[in-house]
Amino acid sequence: MSDKKSTSVSESIKARLKSSGTRFWANDNISNFIQDGERDALIDELSTKFEGVLDSLIIDRETDPNSMGTARRLAKMYVREIMSGRYDPAPDVTAFPNVGRDSYHGMLVIRAELKSMCSHHHQPVSGTAYIGVIPGDKVIGLSKYIRIAQWAAQRGTLQEELASEIAREIAKATESDDVAVYIQARHGCCENRGVRASSSLTQTTVLRGLFNTSHAKSEFFDNIKIQERNVN
Repeated sequence: MSDKKSTSVSESIKARLKSSGTRFWANDNISNFIQDGERDALIDELSTKFEGVLDSLIIDRETDPNSMGTARRLAKMYVREIMSGRYDPAPDVTAFPNVGRDSYHGMLVIRAELKSMCSHHHQPVSGTAYIGVIPGDKVIGLSKYIRIAQWAAQRGTLQEELASEIAREIAKATESDDVAVYIQARHGCCENRGVRASSSLTQTTVLRGLFNTSHAKSEFFDNIKIQERNVN
């Protein structure tokens, strides 16, 4: 009879990542290394481990009606919702030709509401990204900018990293070097713990290509001000 321990699904996925030399930090996408059925198996594994966390917090999972099933809810929330950007592939994006008489080479500014999570304390991050693009020979649908930004946000990350990640993914999808991303967000790690500053706001900006010129940069932020006035 073998006493060899069976390998957990998380260990199997981790082994594939290490074998290929692929990084798996909190803000990395690892969808290419997850096989069919493994996300559900990962939820099962996490449910057991979250039960252990609740037990160590001395929370009665057996008779407290508010805590029954909490471990599985936490597992599903992490894998399918707040960190789904790690396990889901990038959104499908179809690019359309932007050539000819009716092509557009002005500036686009798209507003995307974001929900993310700080990788330091796993506290919520809630805010807005403004994405600026000067299209080249291809364009993508307006909703795709929002989908890409939300996908990049749904993982553990820092706001500085998130701004850069959105800029990279938008540049890849649009094949444009002229991309800007401005994010303003509130962080649970500042509001719910530590300094507990309820009015804190963090702003980050990434400028690429023509957005580093004073004219394009000014136009980008003028557009943001107009959108902010319309929202408020």
